[in-house]
Amino acid sequence: MLYKGYQAFSDLMAPARFAADTAVRLGSRYLGPIADNPWLKRYFALNEVFAGAKLTHRRPDYAIDRVMVGNAEVDVFEEVVLDLPFGDLLHFAKPDVQTPQPRMLVVAPLSGHFATLLRNTVETLLRDHDVYIMDWKNARDVPLVEGRFGFDDYVDYIIRFMHELGPGTHMLAVCQPCVPARVATALMAEDRDPCVPRTLTLRGGAVDTRVSPTVVNELATSNPYSWFENNVIYKVPARYAGRGRKVYPGFLQLTAFMSMNSGRHWEQQRQLYRHLVAGEEQAATKIKDFYDEYFAVLDLSADFYLETIDKVFQRMLLAKGELTYRGERKVDCNAIRRTALLTVEGERDDICAVGQTAAAHTLCSSLRPHLKRHYLQLGVGHYGVFSGSKWEKQVYPQVRNLVLAMS
Repeated sequence: MLYKGYQAFSDLMAPARFAADTAVRLGSRYLGPIADNPWLKRYFALNEVFAGAKLTHRRPDYAIDRVMVGNAEVDVFEEVVLDLPFGDLLHFAKPDVQTPQPRMLVVAPLSGHFATLLRNTVETLLRDHDVYIMDWKNARDVPLVEGRFGFDDYVDYIIRFMHELGPGTHMLAVCQPCVPARVATALMAEDRDPCVPRTLTLRGGAVDTRVSPTVVNELATSNPYSWFENNVIYKVPARYAGRGRKVYPGFLQLTAFMSMNSGRHWEQQRQLYRHLVAGEEQAATKIKDFYDEYFAVLDLSADFYLETIDKVFQRMLLAKGELTYRGERKVDCNAIRRTALLTVEGERDDICAVGQTAAAHTLCSSLRPHLKRHYLQLGVGHYGVFSGSKWEKQVYPQVRNLVLAMS
């Protein structure tokens, strides 16, 4: 019922948001100098903030058309290399770059936002790498006939994409997929798979949530598994292709994230209003671009969400050495012997605390010391380890140097 109620409210508000957006567009086009009236500027700014404060459920564009490679600016084209029911292997091709670059698979989070949240990560990596990303689809758009998608299916997708890219590929995971990326690497290493990643970079991921638990960790453990199953899982409404599929709705995930920093988000909206009234377009655009991305949400398969809650946050199976693949094969991280490991954490990360990602090194006891690196970025929170100036200028060189050393 909650999903239907959300959809009904969204439908109810749509005409008002359309009217607000229309008022802004027509006012700026036809009123001319009159639009500079202080009261009209406040009116249009209020309408623009209201019209933009809405959730969307379609993937935004990556909008990466050109990047600097060396001293030259080159074109970038998106191409789907592999199209699977729940996600694509997307390639950011640079046909003008003739010198081979290390292949990098970016394992994007499946946690309520689209993979485009890693736009800055991809754009930065493109300077020195041939970049591919796991581009997840909205579960509400996946027909029931495509079957279930759980934690082990996520691992299978990683392995499938690594096979598609071939030997010598590097892997980088951000946030939630740090655990399945570790699992995939361990399984491939144990199988002596030639496509096992050459390097594995884990950034801000909950490898061991027993270390300095955060509010997110506490939320996941404050209620039993049955509570999540009975209170946050809903069926997709009939209007969508995935009708009847059980999902954890993206709007619930976003609500949980925003409630953690509600004061900051309200202040950002007030700042947006002030920038619009003052005509500070650059500052206003920066805030609008962030929330256009942040308010684009996708639904998660209920199987994947519940299994992640159970295996990663409540029973911490990988950290305890008790995780199994397909219920019968024990995941042995000690099998990882040749994949260089880099872990990255943010000093102020309130989603994945310092130490939770670094715990990955303890699990890889067979990995020789020169293949292990850890980097703590001072002065950043969760998003700062994969987006922003400190990611580009301080974190990224750690990734690039490891890849170069192992290529």
